[in-house]
Amino acid sequence: MAGRIITALALAGLAGPVAAAPCTPPTPPPAEARPEKPKLPEKPACLDKKDGCPGWEAYSYNDAIKAYNAQAQAFQSIAGAYVQKLNAYVKASSDYAQCEVKALQQ
Repeated sequence: MAGRIITALALAGLAGPVAAAPCTPPTPPPAEARPEKPKLPEKPACLDKKDGCPGWEAYSYNDAIKAYNAQAQAFQSIAGAYVQKLNAYVKASSDYAQCEVKALQQ
């Protein structure tokens, strides 16, 4: 029994180092997934005048700003998720580079 264990250990030592698994390059998030920031509504010229805007134009601009704010809030959560994917890609890239360095050192 002891002879078998010694033989097995000797054979394991003769086999040499175990080949490491190949490094897997990371995949970046698709550029199409990058969210587009909503555009701020154009400010009516009458807002800068001393008399201001007629009621309907002021109300229309106010409604456009409210819609923009809602879109901006939605954009922030979507952009945050995209940033998390980018950060994960950066980490995976670093891990990949370290894997390649280790593979060269073996």
